[in-house]
Formats: sequence, C-alpha cells, structure tokens
Amino acid sequence: MIKLDYKSAKPLHEQISMGIKELIISGILKADEQLPSVRELSVSLTVNPNTVQHAYKALEAEGIIYSLRGKGNFVAKAEKTPHQTDALYDSLVMEVKELMFRGEPQETIENIIKNIYSERNESLD
Repeated sequence: MIKLDYKSAKPLHEQISMGIKELIISGILKADEQLPSVRELSVSLTVNPNTVQHAYKALEAEGIIYSLRGKGNFVAKAEKTPHQTDALYDSLVMEVKELMFRGEPQETIENIIKNIYSERNESLD
C-alpha cells in the first residue's frame, strides 16, 4: 500500500502519485483496474481529499490513470510513446550524471537498476 512520509519535503500529493505508480509498476494494480475513490483513499491515508484529487489529476495528466464520469478512476493501459520515452531517458541520464558527479560508483548505480527489475519480476511471479 501507499506509505506517506509526513516529514519529507516532498508534497503529499507527489508521494501519493509515486505510490500509485509503484503499485502499477509492481503489478499490484493492473490496467483498467479501478482505484479507490478520492474519499476512500483520503480516509485510509488520513489526508485531505483535495490532496488525493490533486494526485489523481496529475496522474491523469501523465496518462497513468483515466477517469470515467460517475464511475471513478482507473489504471490506464501502458502506452509507449516516443516523446514520453525520450523524456524519461533524458531524465534518467541527467540523474545518473548527477550521481556520478557526486562520486557514486558505477556498480552501485547498476545494482539499483538491476534491483528494480528483480523486485518487479518477483512481484509478477
């Protein structure tokens, strides 16, 4: 489930968005699966419904979820668009370069990526 860090500098709506993305990536939430209502999720996370609504709107803008009027929010099918993929790779490259600048060893960076894939594969089994 989604865990929030109330001491983090990262806004709660971003933490909720990231938590939902992680649930989708790990295979816990599947395409076309309905998400909890704004009210249900706000109660379970003990946050303001506006915070959850903000997270859902951001996820919808990214194409991660879609909304059906009167029905709720659902996980979108993963679509690979060249523009989005290029932007994500650009972001990854910049983050890796930042880690390199800060002296992180290549092996550590590679292990993190391998671990992400391993965790996903384990959750799909």
